[in-house]
Amino acid sequence: MIVSAIPTPLSARAGLPRLSCVIPCYNEAANLRLLLPILGAHLAACAIEWEVILVNDGSRDDTTAVFDEWTQAPGIRSIEFSRNFGKEAALTAGMEAANGDVVVLMDADMQHPPKLVADMVKQWQGGVDVVYALRANRDDESFLKQLGTRAFYRLINAKARFQVPPDAGDFRLMDRSVVDAILALPERNRFMKGLYAWVGFKSVAIPYEPAARAVGTTNYSLLKLIAFSIDGLTAFTTWPLRVASIAGMVMALMSFVYGLFVVVEYLIYGNAVSGWTTIIVLLLFFVGIQLISLGILGEYIARIFEEVKNRPLYVVRRSLGRGLDMSDVGHTGD
Repeated sequence: MIVSAIPTPLSARAGLPRLSCVIPCYNEAANLRLLLPILGAHLAACAIEWEVILVNDGSRDDTTAVFDEWTQAPGIRSIEFSRNFGKEAALTAGMEAANGDVVVLMDADMQHPPKLVADMVKQWQGGVDVVYALRANRDDESFLKQLGTRAFYRLINAKARFQVPPDAGDFRLMDRSVVDAILALPERNRFMKGLYAWVGFKSVAIPYEPAARAVGTTNYSLLKLIAFSIDGLTAFTTWPLRVASIAGMVMALMSFVYGLFVVVEYLIYGNAVSGWTTIIVLLLFFVGIQLISLGILGEYIARIFEEVKNRPLYVVRRSLGRGLDMSDVGHTGD
């Protein structure tokens, strides 16, 4: 499959763009009540036309009520999933619904400052295709999380043809061509941070310091972060399989050397082959290596299983509101 995505020519970027802002939401009703009243003014200052696409990823609070209220206003559109499908699916749904020349992705928790969108638009007008916000520091995170983050990005970027910026998140502006290129990618396991980097295009980072979350706590527990990291590693690198292969070869070589040593020692010194303890320890060690290797292989097979089922990324329960170049929407189903 050949994906052709031609960036917006520089001559067409002189004026203000038509802008789509995608906001995935999971139990963010309280934060939306703080964000939405101020977001429109920031978007109107840097766009000739704009729309906000809110994606409800199976929230269990009163996010739906907030959507019902705000979709009465022009420029606000909502998409509600039938259940929780995950943030990556919500971002994809918002990007598919966006009609702007540029698409901005941001969170609803007030940690992504809306005022930064104007700086992103200026970079886009200068010819940049992707403008992503880069965390200036991670002082608000625990030492364990910082250590895990550094290890993850070192692993995923090892010997890769493209680099995933370690301190960049989903907060970014993308030209329409970039959005189209990402949406053309067929995989179901959509590790978005990797997809942003994989498609390439001219990119610039804007440093920022995320504000404290306005209301509530993060939805990402330690177990969810570990699962998210495994998804990213298996989606964009095969080094775990290579490590398992190398470990197998090293263990086989060590076993051969040790066996040769035992035979030579017996022939020269007549020492009886010693014990059960050594045998049991080595046996348990090799069994552990085998199980780890099977687990790594199983993770990749599971990804293949998910891909071949070819299920939709999400199911839409209802859509409301009016966006760019759209009539009023109010229907159920996908």
